[in-house]
Amino acid sequence: MKQRAVEAQRYATLLEWGTWAGLAMLVASFAAYMLGLLSPHVPLDQLPAVWGLPLATYLEQTQTPTGWAWLALAHKGDMANLVGICILAGCSLPPLLGLIPLFLRQGDRVYALICLLVVLVLVLAASGVLTAGH
Repeated sequence: MKQRAVEAQRYATLLEWGTWAGLAMLVASFAAYMLGLLSPHVPLDQLPAVWGLPLATYLEQTQTPTGWAWLALAHKGDMANLVGICILAGCSLPPLLGLIPLFLRQGDRVYALICLLVVLVLVLAASGVLTAGH
């Protein structure tokens, strides 16, 4: 049982680092936006006019990209927070990847394979390849 504590500690440590990195990015991007250090993609004076629009109309009028195309606007104040959200959403990947070599060293190939498969499923889901209805 003691050996499983090593895996749990590694996973928890890496998850904590990812969580703190995501939180730091959220705080930094919000501060940069509020202090005017990053200009917004959608100007503040235009927001009230577009808030109530249907999504397709909003995206068209604001020229806001969908999918991963938002990365091109990550330098904009109102889009930079998405970087922090992505870090938080993906912060389980490094811990899973960190467990694979540990499991392999211990000869636990099944656990290593499970971690790899979970990583592949998460990456596939985040890729947008399996979207429907668009």
